[in-house]
Amino acid sequence: MTRIMEPSENIITNGVLVSREVSCLEVRVDKQKNKKLVKEKNDILLAVKGSYEKAQRMSFSSGSSSDTVDTFRFHSLKSCEPELTASVEPGLGSSFLGFSFGGDSKSEDFVAVPLKSLPLEQAVRVALPTAEGKQLELELKAKDCPKKLDVRLGFDLCEEEKLFLQKRKKVVAEAVKKVLQLDQDLQDNEVPVVAVMTTGGGVRAMTSLYGTLSGLKKSKLLDCVSYITGASGSTWTMSKLYEDANWSHKDLEEPINDAREHVSKSKTSIFSWERLKYYRKELSERAKEGHKTSFTDLWGLMLEFMFHDGVLENTLSDQQRAVNEGQNPLPLCLAMNVKDANNSTLDFKEWCEFSPYEVRLLKYGASIRAEDFGSEFFMGRLIKKVPESKLCYLQGLWSNIFSINLLDAWFSAVSSENFWHRWTRDRMSEIDEESLVREKRSGDLSTRVLTPSNSFSETLRDIVTSRPIDGEHHNFLKGLQMHRTYNQHSNFCSWRDTELDSSPNQLTPLAEDLCLVDSAYYINASYPPLLRKPRKVDVILSFDYGLTGHFKSVEQTYQYCTKQDICFPKVVLSEEERKNPKECYVFVDDENPEAPVILHFPLVNDTFKKYKAPGVKRSPAELEDGDVHLTSSQSPYRLLNLTYSEHSFNQLLSLTEYNVQNNKDLILQAFRTALERRKHAVAAASGNSHRH
Repeated sequence: MTRIMEPSENIITNGVLVSREVSCLEVRVDKQKNKKLVKEKNDILLAVKGSYEKAQRMSFSSGSSSDTVDTFRFHSLKSCEPELTASVEPGLGSSFLGFSFGGDSKSEDFVAVPLKSLPLEQAVRVALPTAEGKQLELELKAKDCPKKLDVRLGFDLCEEEKLFLQKRKKVVAEAVKKVLQLDQDLQDNEVPVVAVMTTGGGVRAMTSLYGTLSGLKKSKLLDCVSYITGASGSTWTMSKLYEDANWSHKDLEEPINDAREHVSKSKTSIFSWERLKYYRKELSERAKEGHKTSFTDLWGLMLEFMFHDGVLENTLSDQQRAVNEGQNPLPLCLAMNVKDANNSTLDFKEWCEFSPYEVRLLKYGASIRAEDFGSEFFMGRLIKKVPESKLCYLQGLWSNIFSINLLDAWFSAVSSENFWHRWTRDRMSEIDEESLVREKRSGDLSTRVLTPSNSFSETLRDIVTSRPIDGEHHNFLKGLQMHRTYNQHSNFCSWRDTELDSSPNQLTPLAEDLCLVDSAYYINASYPPLLRKPRKVDVILSFDYGLTGHFKSVEQTYQYCTKQDICFPKVVLSEEERKNPKECYVFVDDENPEAPVILHFPLVNDTFKKYKAPGVKRSPAELEDGDVHLTSSQSPYRLLNLTYSEHSFNQLLSLTEYNVQNNKDLILQAFRTALERRKHAVAAASGNSHRH
């Protein structure tokens, strides 16, 4: 982050975004000193053109606030020399009819006060004349906003993550030494950074990730991992595990048993009368707190009920307890910021990562604290603090591809066609996992529910209609300006991948809101956070939980990275490998040690059919347990199926656990490759320093 000192202004920039000085005007209106206006039930309209707040109305009509003094704040660029404009209007209740700078036909009077005329940090009382001899009395105070930003501008890791890595490195070094049976301790710069990358896939991904982590733990490999990334359904598992500050050091049977119980139970009460009333109450309270509510939030509340017994008070920042001592891998969840329905995902998309420490838009090098996500920002300053969201709302955001097909998800869960057609018009189509793309859709669901015929369906309609489908959130880049050479910055160029990136006026700092969606709309994977250069990831254990297109996630990522000039090994597969995929594939670029080693695990049932554990054959009576139905049209693991039998859950869990354990040798070989690369880099750096 660079500070640019100019005669009149202190500018902060990271080479992509620019923050400028902001002034704050505080306006206090005392009703006791404006009794005539109160008596006549007039409204006061205050505005500062170009400010974050734009215009604010104070109503003296019946039903308005009973407070004696109302306070309004306006934040604007200091260099723009803003003016406060005020007008007195006949009582209009609490409705907002807009504001015309320079007065309009409804105004009894119009006045303007230049803010540069006000002394800093001093309250100034002004009496502004209005029509018919009345006066509008205001108390004004101009202040400079703090120069320190609440948005972190920079492309390095945050200090909290750096500290985490220092502590995690000790855990990893000891674990790697044991599994590789090394004679000597590893030096800090020799410890490989290993990550687990998972894809989405609803309950299938949630169940499979439990199996994956169980397999890593039983193979003594889990302590070798520094990062776990998730998208869509795999984030449901991550959210549950990180409720426990020491989950990776415990037996995973307890969370697995809990998941089995919730996955196998009926979901028929998801639309019960009591649940509908709860959803409406929660969404109403959320809106009152200052959050923007959407259909995605409803999906989050349903996830809370389906997989957490309806109670999930944890937040994203609460997960810091599970990583502050480096005791578990750092969880990173992925979403995308997109434009509204006028643009498809291919037209505009930006990666957004969520960690217990920060929420970050990768392309801009801009982050905010996890607990501040959903709050209001202007020019890098926190303007209005909004309570942190419960984690269920973020789960809804990370997997909101289901919110679009929520009606189908409900249908699949309860298998009650008669019930469903009582309340809705037509079933929506099954999501095609082979071509999972974001379609252009309208901003609400008003055509998807029948006209209410009774209180039950009326409540349902009230909840789901007139809400945006996508998760809209306050834009924490709002007001920030693009640096004049932003599109030449190497970090911006790494994630620049659409034509709109060449038009600064089309980019996110000028958007009113963030529009965050499931990353599976573009690539059903969670690689991007691991490809940030400061993380220096050496090995990625890639777990693709798709039923078809077993290599789609890794191939799409390779193609994306090739286009973006991001280090990633070449992915080459034969027709035979595509036709009959194995349990694990290794992709490595021997000529570029900066490219991570990728071990790709497609979701396949290969040797598990005949072996119940590595090297342990099944008896004839046990062969049925190895027959996991992944590819048939009647597979229980279809994307929109939210309920499995206990047998189906156990089969998928055992399969994914086995596939890890059966390929432990390949994983250890990847660790050795990473270790050799690091030692070679250390030796090369040492040789260069001696020569200089």
